[in-house]
Amino acid sequence: MQRAILHVDMDAFFAAVEQRDHPEYLGKPVIVGADPKNGRGRGIVATCSYEARKFGVHSAQPISQAWKMCPKGIYLPPAMEKYQRASERIMAIFLDFTDMVEQVSIDEAFLDVTGSVRLFGPAPKIAERIKSRVLLETRLSCSVGIASNKFIAKVASDLEKPNGLVIVEPGKEKEFLAPLSIGRLWGVGKKTEAFLRSLGYERIGQLSGLSKGELAKRLGKTGEHLWELANGLDVRAVSPEDGYKSIGHERTFERDTAEVGVLHDTLLDLSEKVAHRLRLNGAQARTIAVKFREADFTTCTRRTTLNTSADTSEKIFPVAWKLLQPLLRKGVLVRLIGVYASNLGTQRPGQLPLFEPTAAKERRLASALDDITRRYGDGAITRAALVSHKTVK
Repeated sequence: MQRAILHVDMDAFFAAVEQRDHPEYLGKPVIVGADPKNGRGRGIVATCSYEARKFGVHSAQPISQAWKMCPKGIYLPPAMEKYQRASERIMAIFLDFTDMVEQVSIDEAFLDVTGSVRLFGPAPKIAERIKSRVLLETRLSCSVGIASNKFIAKVASDLEKPNGLVIVEPGKEKEFLAPLSIGRLWGVGKKTEAFLRSLGYERIGQLSGLSKGELAKRLGKTGEHLWELANGLDVRAVSPEDGYKSIGHERTFERDTAEVGVLHDTLLDLSEKVAHRLRLNGAQARTIAVKFREADFTTCTRRTTLNTSADTSEKIFPVAWKLLQPLLRKGVLVRLIGVYASNLGTQRPGQLPLFEPTAAKERRLASALDDITRRYGDGAITRAALVSHKTVK
């Protein structure tokens, strides 16, 4: 049976949730991210509304640049608890149509509806029903790509945003991809794209016309992979077990700093946030990584794999701090640090290590913190160690 894969991607998710909850923001440029500080902010844009995009604002853009482009925009800090609740409702809707749901981020997922056709009708009809239910139950819009594999569905979902529905018929994959920019291919970053363009390759169709061997000579294994994608080939299954690849938080300091106390407490705060999101998603991490960016933008990461999975800051922070310490050098100013958790697995309630009362105590404490945060909001409770530093918010 021909596979029917949907990629469902929410439209400007964080900004859309804010516009839904604040009708006065509708039709206005909403930018969710760091505090712009009248153009002196040092963080980035998490996401923005389509009204803001008309000014040239986009995700991952420096917030100072966004301010220059759209100084009259509505700038809001991320409210992750609220976005997570909306995400959970949306994923629950997907599961009503198929149990083959692979959530790849807070606002997007792949759905294999091959086995759902007999019950709900053809894939386009299923997509329309999903879009209608998401809009009705959450008052948010989404865009859907439908294809025979994950890569094509992902590309298709992005072409007619917002509220789009793009169908790529089986056998039409190469034709669909041919006119698109090579930047649409998974694995083509800025350097690879610049290299391919220097060789005269601008469109995916130009790559699909080459032999696999030609691209492999230029780019090795990456070339073989790009040739397969350019030809519309992707055999990966939708895997509900994969879920999020990683969960992380990072912070750009208002001023570059070399203060060890500030770095320590900021890392602790970030570890708390990562642990909280792990528990929200019912996940535990085996791999912890830190990101470190100096004032001159030199960036490096360090990671390690734990013996046992973790979802509390008591387990994550000591590991993160140990990874960060060798990177700290006297007199070197730090612009940004981050904590990331990956190699995720499903949390098993009640399976605490035998004869480890400390683990049980940590779990009770984490549950209590989650309850308070869920009831009173993100800033309702914090560690005493974090109160003294104004940079930790």
